[in-house]
Amino acid sequence: MVREAAEWSWRLLLIFTAVITVAWIAQRLSTVTIPLAIALLAAALMSPLVDMMQRFGVPRSLGVFVVLVGSLGLLAGIMTFVVEQFVTGVPQLSDEFKNSVKQIQDWLINGPLHMSDDQIRNAGNTIVNTIESNQDTLTSGALTTATVIGHLFTGTFLTLFILIFFLYGGDQIWEFCTRIIPKRNRERVRTAGRLGFGTLTGFVRATVLVALVDAIGIGAGLAILSVPLALPLASLVFIGAFIPIIGSFMAGAVAVFIALMTKGLVTALIVLGITIAVMQLEGHVLQPLLMGRAVRIHPLAVVLAIAAGVVLAGIAGGLLAVPLVALLNTAIRSLLADSPEELYQELTTADPHQRMYSAEPDKPDPNRYKLPPLGRDGKAQDRTAAADRTTESPSGAGSSSGDGKD
Repeated sequence: MVREAAEWSWRLLLIFTAVITVAWIAQRLSTVTIPLAIALLAAALMSPLVDMMQRFGVPRSLGVFVVLVGSLGLLAGIMTFVVEQFVTGVPQLSDEFKNSVKQIQDWLINGPLHMSDDQIRNAGNTIVNTIESNQDTLTSGALTTATVIGHLFTGTFLTLFILIFFLYGGDQIWEFCTRIIPKRNRERVRTAGRLGFGTLTGFVRATVLVALVDAIGIGAGLAILSVPLALPLASLVFIGAFIPIIGSFMAGAVAVFIALMTKGLVTALIVLGITIAVMQLEGHVLQPLLMGRAVRIHPLAVVLAIAAGVVLAGIAGGLLAVPLVALLNTAIRSLLADSPEELYQELTTADPHQRMYSAEPDKPDPNRYKLPPLGRDGKAQDRTAAADRTTESPSGAGSSSGDGKD
């Protein structure tokens, strides 16, 4: 046992060291790895459109150009509109927030709590003065942040350069990279990569659709209730949906807080109800229907992947962790399968509503804490052997004497 434990230990240490080394290199080269990852996600989203145009007879180079220009133009237009709405709505939000602070002051002083007038007034005035002094800074800072994000997604030369080649000849790039694999396993690795990229394509496409439904549902509710910054909040919900479980919750919490501070408790409760309803629709209808069996990952793996991604690479790590896990999940299963074709058939034809991972409560063993019976020599007998001897014959044939004295 000691020898086997030592052998397992040094092998696991080598694997752990290799993983940490790769993660450290990726973090040090984040200027390259993050655009590479973003380009891969964008290629997974856009490649079906390019393939469809090519099937209709459009040259692939022209299809790549049309899809890229159209996507960038659409993204730039949406970002510009959202930023304008945010800059326009910040003054209104500031005024309503100050009114809410004054109402809370009056309730704390004149309500059932009867708190000190001077302390509450001073605290409220400090908050109001802070909002008034930082309003311009908040607006310009939001504009600067939106501009930086727009440059990252629309103007970064490296990301666009990589994306163009991924869309135009991604299969050739993958075949070239896998030439280092020995010939006997090369085709298997290539098949695993194709299946993994197919899973990534389904994940990104389904995530965009789910995020769009979340943004439309919550944004429409905020607009009907006249909550300030309804469109920017809907955009925040759309972006947050790309971080499963955690992102949607955080974006919904921001919407509920703004509704509480500007429209009161009743409106905030309605917004909370709308958010919960949309999340239930996402979790029980949209996710199983759109993503299906091939993309579904256990919630524990999702949460751990997001946590590890945030620790290692911040917000970018949280965004990229789940797509990476989805890709590796399918690729590794393909490598371990006896036949990759059977795995492909299973992933594409299985019922999407069937649970891929099930969790059942542990069934307690009634004999778990029972001690085995003692023999004549005072030593513990084997529990299974003792049970077998007691069930051999009810007449006591298995005992040393039949008089019952034993």
